[in-house]
Amino acid sequence: MKKVLYILAIIIVIVGIFLALRPRVATSNDATNDNKILVAYFSATGNTKSVASTLAAATGADLFEIVPEQPYTSEDLNWHNDKSRSSVEMGDRSSRPAIASKIADISQYKIVFVGSPIWWGREPSIMDTFIESYDFAGKTVIPFATSGSSDIGDYGANLQALAPNAKVLTGKRFPTNVSATELKTWADEQMQ
Repeated sequence: MKKVLYILAIIIVIVGIFLALRPRVATSNDATNDNKILVAYFSATGNTKSVASTLAAATGADLFEIVPEQPYTSEDLNWHNDKSRSSVEMGDRSSRPAIASKIADISQYKIVFVGSPIWWGREPSIMDTFIESYDFAGKTVIPFATSGSSDIGDYGANLQALAPNAKVLTGKRFPTNVSATELKTWADEQMQ
């Protein structure tokens, strides 16, 4: 009987932890709060999605996926091909790939973490589309990135140029296996 109660207690604790740490999806029904946090991300292969989900759970942030209107195929992402969609977009700084959905009310967020992979030494062009689609005046924008080898480069400076009335921080690149503890510690430092 003790074993059954012990196992039941462990299951309850695990379920409680899971429920407490799961990210909330951004909706237009959320109440306005001057301290609300948003994690917005673009992920072509799932690596950035993993980090973004962990960051949202660790910070209690809402989560918004930046989905391209025209999804990227593996051929589109072939950086060895100069004519692939991603190569063409990244070669043209004015390229602005369309985004499939919008955040209903970005004004409710004070802090916005913005994440993506690093392509050709910078953020993908769809991130520029995202930043130019909203008014970030008075908000703190904190970039984060995933990459197999590139650092975050000028991600923050590039976003600052697109959102001059926001406070855009330098940001950081993370490996896909970054822990929730490391992300929480970093996020807390950035939000001070």
